[in-house]
Amino acid sequence: MPPRLFPQTCTAFRSPLRSSQIRRRTLIAAPSPDDGPLMTRRSDRALPAIPSSRKLWLRTLPIFFGVITLSTFAIFNYQKASSSTVNATLYALRTSEVGKRELGERIYFRDKFPWIWGEMNQLHGRIDIRFGVKGTKGKGMMRFKSVRKTRMGFFETQVWSLELEDGRILQLLDEGRADDPFKNTALQGEAS
Repeated sequence: MPPRLFPQTCTAFRSPLRSSQIRRRTLIAAPSPDDGPLMTRRSDRALPAIPSSRKLWLRTLPIFFGVITLSTFAIFNYQKASSSTVNATLYALRTSEVGKRELGERIYFRDKFPWIWGEMNQLHGRIDIRFGVKGTKGKGMMRFKSVRKTRMGFFETQVWSLELEDGRILQLLDEGRADDPFKNTALQGEAS
């Protein structure tokens, strides 16, 4: 058996104080806000009281969920507002004779932060949106509805209208064009 490096009789590793001689220190209370700067800190001082955060959680949780909900709606609306469908319909309205006659020049979104109402589900072939527009002469609400009946088919425009402030609804598809202004004519020309 190898020799022990630290025999039990070694006094160098024993506590110099016996259990009956252990000095006890009293705990010092945590500093209060009016005590001034803390110059020394003892390691055995009492910990400060932590205020209960249960009431704080109950008050801020609805605010948190409200902010998350509003942010989600804003993100999805931004995605719709910056889509190619909205840009194409706005461009078609700018170049439309009826749009120029009723709204004037510089046709754009009515609001600084436009809200796009309706469904834009291009994956399943359903687009039914409406949003506010304005020009130099007036304001209105443009509606666009288009469906894709087959999986690999083209979208067919069913409704493209402009509702003016005075309540008149103008059908923009019936402005003398025989065909749909949103059809992809380049692809149809290759097919024939």
